[in-house]
Amino acid sequence: MALNVPALLSVLLFYALTLGIGFWASRKNKKLQQDGNRTEIAIVGGRKVNMVVGLFTTTATWVGGAYINGSAEIVYLPGRGLAWLQAPVGFAIGLILGAIFFVTPMRSKKYLTMMDPLQEAYGNSMTCLLFIPAVIADVCWFAAILASLASAVSVIMDIHNYLSILISACIVITYTLFGGLFSVAYTDVIQLIFMVVGLWICIPFALMNSATRSIADTAIQTVFQDPWLGKIDKQYIGVWIDDVLYLSLGSIAWQIYFQRVLSASSTTQAKVTSALGAVGCVVLAIPSVLVGAVAASTDWNQTSYGLPSPSDRGEASMILPIVLQHLCPLYVSVAGLGAVAAAVMSSADSALLSSSSMFGYNIYKRIIRKMASEKEVMVAMRVSTIVLGSTAARWLFCPTPSMTLVHVGRVVYALVFPQLFCVLFVPRTNTMALHWLPGGVDIENTGRCDSINIPPIIHYPWCTLIDGAYVQLFPI
Repeated sequence: MALNVPALLSVLLFYALTLGIGFWASRKNKKLQQDGNRTEIAIVGGRKVNMVVGLFTTTATWVGGAYINGSAEIVYLPGRGLAWLQAPVGFAIGLILGAIFFVTPMRSKKYLTMMDPLQEAYGNSMTCLLFIPAVIADVCWFAAILASLASAVSVIMDIHNYLSILISACIVITYTLFGGLFSVAYTDVIQLIFMVVGLWICIPFALMNSATRSIADTAIQTVFQDPWLGKIDKQYIGVWIDDVLYLSLGSIAWQIYFQRVLSASSTTQAKVTSALGAVGCVVLAIPSVLVGAVAASTDWNQTSYGLPSPSDRGEASMILPIVLQHLCPLYVSVAGLGAVAAAVMSSADSALLSSSSMFGYNIYKRIIRKMASEKEVMVAMRVSTIVLGSTAARWLFCPTPSMTLVHVGRVVYALVFPQLFCVLFVPRTNTMALHWLPGGVDIENTGRCDSINIPPIIHYPWCTLIDGAYVQLFPI
């Protein structure tokens, strides 16, 4: 397969447009910085983000490359299916709970980052401790997003993964570096539009391909593989509930979420954009669901992909670009690749800005150099953006499944969310609460390591041997 020149040109055009919007937004950012607090403007946009931009950027926080690729993969996988697609439901619940319970206490004290209330309650030493899992989760999220783009580019354009990783990482780092929240928010608008339009252009062609059976038939009948609707066996109900709790509660304690909440021009606007973002998460999963359903309904022997099927080849994680490449015309797959690139950019920049904000303000300004000037804090944020982005990109030169990287976010669920909940809602919370941290780590790491292919160390009730591996069925 030769280099796909039209796809290459479309991606380069999209990257150029993204950079242009990012630099335009950075000019607005500089004008505001001349009149106000530079750190506040860089982190939360001076709390002047309007409703429309706020809605786009809140939705784009979670609807990224890993989200659309992973959703298609889960629906397609034999033995999984739509019943196990928990991310849209979990993220939506998290955004609604955030709007109802977390927005008001976080905005009432004019916090800049998620770490502020933790720093007030626990002090600087414990803040450093809790900063570690938060930044690790952001780096993993950024890596997972880049991995989704790399898989799409390698399938559709036939170029090496490392080129797409390096180019994408450099572009995201560049406009995040200079524009702060405004660059991230305004580029989210165009990226989300590109993603929605690009994917929906591809869906009709994939559905009408001659090698594809009706997805209505394959939803409940075994044709080429198990029905794509899937089912939840009784023994897995505890695991299903456990994962939904992780996705919903674990998705709250992220700086990328609170950055949007704290940047809104009013508390009411923050609540509305968070609630509407929940609707957006569910609606924007529909194209990925249809792609997964089409893949499960396709006789791959009738396509240029051939046999064995993607799941038999271990390529289920790349099912979205595979469908775009082998079930859609060339010009349509180009639009789909643009959609994937847009989805990647929309969440990758958020992860970088999140970590650099917490480091620059909570660690550097309030711990390392308390007398640091605004300019010095901005330099610290920019340096951390480069370091963290480079670290995530370097990590991806080792092949890692996209959903495995996403599940590293369990560390936030086990460590950060309980502490944030305590300092906001439990009166007189102090550092005694942190004595539970080792217990949370031990329970999580010794019980549910299946997502990173490590057998459970402690066998809780209902731990079962399935296909030669122990699976933890207890809702830890």
